[in-house]
Amino acid sequence: MIVDIYTHLFPQDYFEALQSQTSGLGSLAARMKTTPTVLDLEARFRQMDAFGDYRQVISLPAPTLEEIAPPPLAQALSRRANDGLAELVQRHPERFPAFVATVALNDVTGAVAEAERAVRTLGARGLQIHTNMCGRPLDEPDFAPIFAAAHLLDVPIWLHPTRSASHSDYATEAKSRFEMWWCFGWPYETSVAMARLVFAGIFDRYPGLKVITHHLGGMIPYFDGRIGTGMEVLGSRTPDEDYSGVLTGLKRPHMEYFREFYGDTALMGGTSGLPAGLKFFGADQVVFATDTPFAPIGATIDAVEQLDLSPEDRRKIMSGNAARLLNMRFD
Repeated sequence: MIVDIYTHLFPQDYFEALQSQTSGLGSLAARMKTTPTVLDLEARFRQMDAFGDYRQVISLPAPTLEEIAPPPLAQALSRRANDGLAELVQRHPERFPAFVATVALNDVTGAVAEAERAVRTLGARGLQIHTNMCGRPLDEPDFAPIFAAAHLLDVPIWLHPTRSASHSDYATEAKSRFEMWWCFGWPYETSVAMARLVFAGIFDRYPGLKVITHHLGGMIPYFDGRIGTGMEVLGSRTPDEDYSGVLTGLKRPHMEYFREFYGDTALMGGTSGLPAGLKFFGADQVVFATDTPFAPIGATIDAVEQLDLSPEDRRKIMSGNAARLLNMRFD
């Protein structure tokens, strides 16, 4: 059995509202036109059938609601999206055993209310948030209630990177070129968001909080020395800011928190990064995901199959860890 824990799908009703009430897909329109399975269920089911006992946990794709809609509209669209995702799970439980609720953090009070509704009434198994809220970091105190809500509801957070071409690679340029904002910008976004949450003490305030990082933790597994030994002298490189109380203010060594994130296998079918991510997080903290329909399913399965895994560790990654995180049984 394979449970793909991070896949994207547009509910039809939400998609129509998105198109009619906002700027719509914007620069993403061309990409979506080449990806019919983001909307076409029959095409999606045909694709899924090629992989045997294969199921998908569904979540909303881009665009990020906070970036295209003011708070009242973003909240209305998030409710519509969650209603649509819940309906898809109800109609096709053998395909979609669970969904991840969308919340819009440009109204945190509304986001918390929607999180509670989606989990308690609709049956959502987690919350999807993005690595920043229109340029604001997630460790700002204003966003603490969404982490408190996930902790109270005992559901994981799916942490999705967000960054656009307007974030230039060089100060002398107006925008990022060659899609570096996506290729390297998204892993950077994930890594920085993870570090900010750790150093802000989020995991001390909400012990046991579960956060699933897209794309296997971004840069984190590959720079464990810089994050570990390198950050043990946090503040020594920054004469104009006092970081002396950051590490001593944490209840545990900082690297322990980084290893408690979950990483998914959505690496576009790449094989070089998987061993590093598995070594860093451990088999109990890695979940199978493809990022379909924007990345290949078969190549991702093949990449995992190439790992030197015991049968038990393979089961954990392909379905067992998902069952534990989602608090579900897959028969």
